[in-house]
Amino acid sequence: MAKLLASAVALGTAFISAAAWFDARRKTQKPTVECHPTEFNNRVLAACPSLNLPYQPVMFMTNPHVETIFAAKTRTKPAVRYQREILHTSDGGCVALDWQWEPESDKALPADAPVLVLLPGLTGGSGDSYVSHAVVAARAAGMRAVVFNSRGTADSPVITPQFYSASFTGDTRAVVAHVARRYPASRALLAAGWSLGANILLRYLGEEGAATPLRAAVSMCNPFNLTISNQGLKSGFSRIYDLNLATSLRNIFMKHELLWTGMPPPFRPDDVAAGRCPTIRDFDDAITIHSFGWPSVDAYYAGSSSALSVPHLPVPTLCIQALDDPIAPKEATPFEALRAQPLATTVTTLTGGHLGWVEARTGATGAPWTNAVMFEWLSAVVEELGRSGSGGKGGKQQEERQQDDVARQLVSEEEEVAGVVARVGA
Repeated sequence: MAKLLASAVALGTAFISAAAWFDARRKTQKPTVECHPTEFNNRVLAACPSLNLPYQPVMFMTNPHVETIFAAKTRTKPAVRYQREILHTSDGGCVALDWQWEPESDKALPADAPVLVLLPGLTGGSGDSYVSHAVVAARAAGMRAVVFNSRGTADSPVITPQFYSASFTGDTRAVVAHVARRYPASRALLAAGWSLGANILLRYLGEEGAATPLRAAVSMCNPFNLTISNQGLKSGFSRIYDLNLATSLRNIFMKHELLWTGMPPPFRPDDVAAGRCPTIRDFDDAITIHSFGWPSVDAYYAGSSSALSVPHLPVPTLCIQALDDPIAPKEATPFEALRAQPLATTVTTLTGGHLGWVEARTGATGAPWTNAVMFEWLSAVVEELGRSGSGGKGGKQQEERQQDDVARQLVSEEEEVAGVVARVGA
């Protein structure tokens, strides 16, 4: 009987392994790359070999939930030494900037090295593995990296009763301006964001337009349409992500709970403290929307989605999405708007999960596949911008058009939010 059971287990294991192998082989395909065939884009993509090779998912990593959780729990975390800088903002708050420590030697980067601002996900920060890998890769690419930790994340101080939100770009604007002032000789100021950080980055670019000192940006696993993305968290296994992220938000809040003591309604800090906000939407309804003046969560999600900003991107922007992402679903990605945007390059993979991209070449616990793509693309863009001196913006006439676009965008968003509010009120 024992031998029969052992044989059955062995046969079952072999069958599952074979199925996983065949599934990984079936999903081993070149990433899909879409952009306008301009001379600038053609030269940049020619310098990105990772986009011309098949993306090879690791066996058993073709399920998006398995890959997302595996990457979050087991991905190696490179040892990175940071120097923290506290940047005070005009509203009385502050954020923490973690700069990769540079030795006082000939190994220090030159003053004109490109500077890369990194924006982590919803509750992420400089200590997360995907961020650490990007910091190390930036150094290898000759770029100076700084992690922008939003208020309360990565033990960033919170000194006023306000955190951050998908629509609040004030801190991003302050950080980008500060970094530009700190390294005025830099050849290029760049930025990259993941998940909510990507949403905030594109929102900032859409609002700032041609006035931004950024020269290029990378967006990864961007939720784009927050209404659709949040709706997806309400069903199936994805509810686990909703609960876990809401718990992380509550943990950050509880470290600074006293700041909200006595805050009048409609703030509901007691609901958060008592555990009555089990989802992200609940937390946003109790705290976020009141901090930033939104009349409802529906209005907040509708008006804060970075899909609204895609038509108005003022600089070359790389958007990388996994088509099986359970948190930033493909249904929320504005593919048509991205195709119509001459400064956008969109890269999609069949698999990757959320913040996963566990790829065979880098190993099951190695750096995400997006690292190679991001730094090949950024390095090529910096080279091309240096060659043309145009910053990819197309000259004065295009800058003026972009400013007009931003003005129209703001009017359009106000009308859309007003429509949502009216529907909610009805």
